[in-house]
Amino acid sequence: MSDVMSELVLQLGIILFAVRLGGALVKRVGISPVLGELLSGVALGPYALGGIALPGFPHGIFPLGEGLAVSPELYSFAMVASIILLFSSGLETDLGLFLRYSVAGGVIGLGGVVFSFALGALAGALLLDIPLIDPRCLFLGILSTATSVGITARILSDQKKMDSPEGVTILAAAVFDDVLGIIALAVVLGIIALLSGNPGGALPVSAVLGIAGRAFGIWLGFTALGLVFSKQLARFLKLFRHSFDFSVLALGTALILAGFFEKQGLAMIIGAYIAGLSLSKTDIAAVIQERIHGLYVFFVPVFFAVMGMMVNVREFFVPGVLVFGAVYTAAAVFAKIAGCGGPALLLGFNRRGAFRIGAGMVPRGEVALIIAGIGLSSGILDARLFAVVIFMTLVTTLAAPPLLNSALRIKGNGTRKPVKGENTATARWEFPSDEVADLVMNLLLRDLRAEGFYVQMMDVNKGISHARKDDIVLSISETENVLSIDTAGEDLPFVKTAVYEVILSLNESLTKLGESSDPQRLKRELAGMEGHARDGALSLINEDAIITNLAGSTKEEIIAELVNLLDRNGKLDDRNAVFEDVLRREKTMSTGMEHGIALPHAKTGGVSDIAVAVGIKKTGVDFDALDGEKSRLFVLTVSPKKTSGPHVQFLSAIAALLQDEETREDMMNAASRDEVMFLLRKKK
Repeated sequence: MSDVMSELVLQLGIILFAVRLGGALVKRVGISPVLGELLSGVALGPYALGGIALPGFPHGIFPLGEGLAVSPELYSFAMVASIILLFSSGLETDLGLFLRYSVAGGVIGLGGVVFSFALGALAGALLLDIPLIDPRCLFLGILSTATSVGITARILSDQKKMDSPEGVTILAAAVFDDVLGIIALAVVLGIIALLSGNPGGALPVSAVLGIAGRAFGIWLGFTALGLVFSKQLARFLKLFRHSFDFSVLALGTALILAGFFEKQGLAMIIGAYIAGLSLSKTDIAAVIQERIHGLYVFFVPVFFAVMGMMVNVREFFVPGVLVFGAVYTAAAVFAKIAGCGGPALLLGFNRRGAFRIGAGMVPRGEVALIIAGIGLSSGILDARLFAVVIFMTLVTTLAAPPLLNSALRIKGNGTRKPVKGENTATARWEFPSDEVADLVMNLLLRDLRAEGFYVQMMDVNKGISHARKDDIVLSISETENVLSIDTAGEDLPFVKTAVYEVILSLNESLTKLGESSDPQRLKRELAGMEGHARDGALSLINEDAIITNLAGSTKEEIIAELVNLLDRNGKLDDRNAVFEDVLRREKTMSTGMEHGIALPHAKTGGVSDIAVAVGIKKTGVDFDALDGEKSRLFVLTVSPKKTSGPHVQFLSAIAALLQDEETREDMMNAASRDEVMFLLRKKK
């Protein structure tokens, strides 16, 4: 057991570095990080670098496993990751959008799923010379249905086409695509279970329909129960009070449902998706997404790497596999273009618009890889068919951006009749800081939801959201301190009014806050905080970032010295940005406290992680302190703008620590860094 566990943790550590590097490299050339993570796994796998013998590893660091290419322990990690991935997908599903735009989105999504399944299964039957009802054909059909709309959303946003008729239709159809794909998987797994119980025998149609109905019934029953009792489930989870607790237990619910569905002969990911879908419209959905994000970032790239490891790269050089892969991929691309584009022609789009919609539904991704892993582990797919699926996923994901970009560059409207959204207008607002832009965007999205808009977060990292109500469509993005909204020209007055109302409301609130708040009282409250010192927060202070003989004689010079100290220690990405942000924060309200303490701080884009510097000026400097005395002990804290971290926790911890008069005086009189560190450790 010790050998197994040591091998597992070593493998996980190597995988984490590899997927980060692979994802970052492909992201630089505009390709989805998923492909980088997948290719990292291919390179690390037992069929490539992982199988090379090394000292202490006679069969390689990633030896070829029995049955599967990887060890059962590593594969188990990948399965947990797939549950987290589908649970998150369920949480992100906009059920309101699904129901509201069920006609156009449903018809196009259904067309794409039906065509993709039929052509995928048919390609398998023809190339393998087996019946269509064979489990391999059924799985190849299912694998062809999944769409990865994240790639499409980025392209539409970059081309300012998110709010176009084609963009809106793609996003609505993608929601249906996910739901219909999960239903189809449940039905196919039920049929395969029946086939496995009757090998070689003819199956009556009634038996096939019966088992398909049972699988569909289980999915529908649990989905209905989850949606009906979603508020009760959320209320139960909130009994555990802390958001971290109920978020972890929400994931626990997904794990339980995943295990139950697996026991029923269905896939674990179906149960996980239902758990997420059930909670998607509750008031804790966004909190859960935020709280499990760390788990997502850790586990999901490991999943893609493990899927890559199970690819036998030698199979790609077998002529039959390449031919099969090319035919299957061509069928998968054509199925989406024809299956989604065909119905679009019946819904008011012309050939240009239909082609754009079909091209937007082409990329496959996460779900296809999960289903492929299920097929390989259950023995339905062999190494060659798995390589074919990976080939299809890679090609469709790589081909989608240039294909969709080319479709969008074709001149002319995409609809038969002129409609709103063909002529896009953009409104931009530049705010004093990122924080203000964040606040305005969050308040705007809140107000839009209150007005009955369906708001969908398309890309958290890029700050892209999509909002729709009736024929009003908004594509909202935030970059640094700039808020941009793309919409039809006719709706621009509405957009400007909505943002103006948000700014006016925010200004009134801040005015009232200023009138009712006493800055001196606020500083006294901060200075008087006790009992909040935490070991984790104080451990952020590093000996190399302490200086006991500051030379500066003004506030600006003291801050500059501390910033330079952090810069010399490699803690800053942009020294000038950090310095300017700290000074800007000081102009808002001085951080000079009582008893000779000053806590200059700021959130800034000039750092990637929280950084702390401590400085002592024994003669003191005028820092506009609360009590009017000179400040002698300075603790500078800077942290990133866009990521959560212990910024406030650290400030409260250091303020509480320095309330002790003896500690405070000892630190101000300390002659060396070692003495300061000793005092901090003594009080932690």
